[in-house]
Amino acid sequence: MTKIAVLGASGQIAKLAENLFLEDKNNELILFLRHPNKLDKKDIDDQRERIVVGDASKLDELAPAIKGADIVYANLAGSNIEDQAKTVVKAMDEDGIKRLIWISSLGVYDEVPGKFGEWNKNILGSYLTTYRAAADQITASDLDYTIIRPAWLTNKDEVDYEITEGATTPFKGTEVSRLSVASYVNEIVKDQSKDSRGNVGLNKPNTDGDKPAWY
Repeated sequence: MTKIAVLGASGQIAKLAENLFLEDKNNELILFLRHPNKLDKKDIDDQRERIVVGDASKLDELAPAIKGADIVYANLAGSNIEDQAKTVVKAMDEDGIKRLIWISSLGVYDEVPGKFGEWNKNILGSYLTTYRAAADQITASDLDYTIIRPAWLTNKDEVDYEITEGATTPFKGTEVSRLSVASYVNEIVKDQSKDSRGNVGLNKPNTDGDKPAWY
């Protein structure tokens, strides 16, 4: 069995990823989140999913929750995201867990070129600074991480994406579906060597522009 700890388990991408994880009968999930009311209990498989309530910035709450996990998938957010990253690294180190999938944001490395890059910085502002600080905590660790920097997210029912490898490689495209991100996360769970120690931009091909088409 592969035990996957999902941090921020009520997030939109996380919920899609959880459904994909459960398609493999050998996967078991730890659903870690602060507000369990955001999960629909009737959709929870008690045989394979365990809900744990806690704050990812608090080691005494996170460490026991992920104990024994094979892989940690962090779909976290908030102004204290750097503190959460520090705690995730420490909790994983304490338990000897190596594999981490970390969702970040496009633009944290100022890697988005042109007018779209300017627009993205204007919209996201200080958010990029805090998410960069969190990403730096991950990349400074000895974990087998994959940092994912998705383009602006849509709810389109499609899996259509390409990756840009490396933090300094110019970002492509302006959008990507949440389902595409979840599918990429699931591919890493299925093959944990995939993009290990990688820093990956994720976008839908042929969506270049000055800003997302719907904005």
